[in-house]
Amino acid sequence: MSLLATKMMLLGGFVGLAAAGAAAASPTNNDVPALSVRYHADMLATDSGARALYHRLVKAAEIVCPNDHSRLISWQTRECRQQALAAAVGKIHNQRLAAVHATATSKSG
Repeated sequence: MSLLATKMMLLGGFVGLAAAGAAAASPTNNDVPALSVRYHADMLATDSGARALYHRLVKAAEIVCPNDHSRLISWQTRECRQQALAAAVGKIHNQRLAAVHATATSKSG
């Protein structure tokens, strides 16, 4: 199994999210990159806060699912990032953030 496939399967548990600054998930395998995105629950009280958090999640997905050094993003990298974002948004369980994600994915698809 390739490292990318392993990342894709395990990524949902590794884009850890925490409310009010507490740490979230930690990986069981040290070879798989992990990243926690910290936020305060009050951010999700506004549309602008939800968009700001989503932007941070996008940046985290780009770090955890890096592209090779070419200019074009591979389909594997794109899929990895989409799965990471969907998993992170799903873990937060917030309607505003889910709406931001739905809008972003409908524009990119």
